[in-house]
Amino acid sequence: MPQPNTIEEAQAAVEQFRADFANVRSQIAKAVVGHEDVVEGVLMCLFTNGHCLLEGVPGLGKTLLVRSLSRALSLEFRRVQFTPDLMPADITGTTVVRETGGAKQFVFERGPVFTQILLADEINRATPKTQSALLEAMQERSVTVGGTTHALPAPFFVMATQNPIEQEGVYPLPEAQLDRFFFKLTVGYSSREELAEILRRTTTGHTPEIQRVLTGERILAHQALVQRVAIADHVQDFAVRLVLATHPKGPFAPPQVNRFVRVGASPRAAQALVLGGKCRALESGRANVSVEDIKAIALPALRHRIILNFEGEAEGLTSDAIIENILGTLPLQAAA
Repeated sequence: MPQPNTIEEAQAAVEQFRADFANVRSQIAKAVVGHEDVVEGVLMCLFTNGHCLLEGVPGLGKTLLVRSLSRALSLEFRRVQFTPDLMPADITGTTVVRETGGAKQFVFERGPVFTQILLADEINRATPKTQSALLEAMQERSVTVGGTTHALPAPFFVMATQNPIEQEGVYPLPEAQLDRFFFKLTVGYSSREELAEILRRTTTGHTPEIQRVLTGERILAHQALVQRVAIADHVQDFAVRLVLATHPKGPFAPPQVNRFVRVGASPRAAQALVLGGKCRALESGRANVSVEDIKAIALPALRHRIILNFEGEAEGLTSDAIIENILGTLPLQAAA
């Protein structure tokens, strides 16, 4: 997709983005019942070149969602089931000795991370050492083994699922790795109507036919388009102040943050707010970002980047409640 140079070309690019976004979403809906906000969040991560973390108890369709997305895209897909005995080399690959024509040589055997869509299933069941094997891959889009750096294919998209921390046999993801995820999306229970539809689809021999509607080349073009969406200074400043409001004792922090938050959001949170806002604007057919776009994605962009202190945990607060409080008190315009 060439870079638009005129208003007409720009509008055509926006319409193509909307159409592709809707096509992928409709293909996923053939297999996944409900969870529209979660599906939209996953697609935002894909189109902004970010990674996505899905949290929910087992059996809610997290893995099905990821598999359905992979079937709708012309991309290579691999799945890794994270377990306590999984080793870092099981993900990144390792160097082995091979004998060719009587001569022995070291050869790097690539692990499952060398793909375009990686499903890290139940990521918090692996030990921290293994979890950290994904850090470089997620941030740098490369893997270093034996002093040699190997580039990952593009696009590269990690979707990880995790069980709630309250479940037994899980290891909390470290803050450094959580920060690498563009969004953290919470998968809740299905409604009465949705559960009835799930039964109709899964107990009557129904097999969804998901078509491949998007190529890697088109995804890369859309990711570049998201970067070029305009954002006004006052909208970007709202995103900046929103992140700063999560910092205890900061100039924009409300009393609840000062009392209950130990660590606030990082600069990656501001990047997620702006890029996510740009993606939401394109999805809505606009080439500029509004404050409402920033507000709409604040929860998935910030919830995993705010750490409560002991008092906040004792009070039973959640990061979502802190974010909602900030959104309800933060002025739309900065004071003159």
